[in-house]
Amino acid sequence: MFKQKLMWVAWPAFLTACGLELLVFALIDPQDLHWSGHALGWSRQAVYTAAFFVFWAVCMASSALTALLCSSSAELNRVALSGEGRSDPSA
Repeated sequence: MFKQKLMWVAWPAFLTACGLELLVFALIDPQDLHWSGHALGWSRQAVYTAAFFVFWAVCMASSALTALLCSSSAELNRVALSGEGRSDPSA
């Protein structure tokens, strides 16, 4: 089930990051980017790659939060019981 939920988060985030990458770099030239008043000094490909992974991470966080909020309380309260004094809530 974990792999399925991971794909529910990762795949839409990947597609959204691809679209965001296309949109952002259709409007911005990576060679014109500055950081703290200085030219970034990275190649175009390095900027595209770094930006894609940043976009993907942000989109994955958003998708993960959506998946968490869509989970039922039973799914969220299911834990591996390893310790004394805990009882299984489903029992």
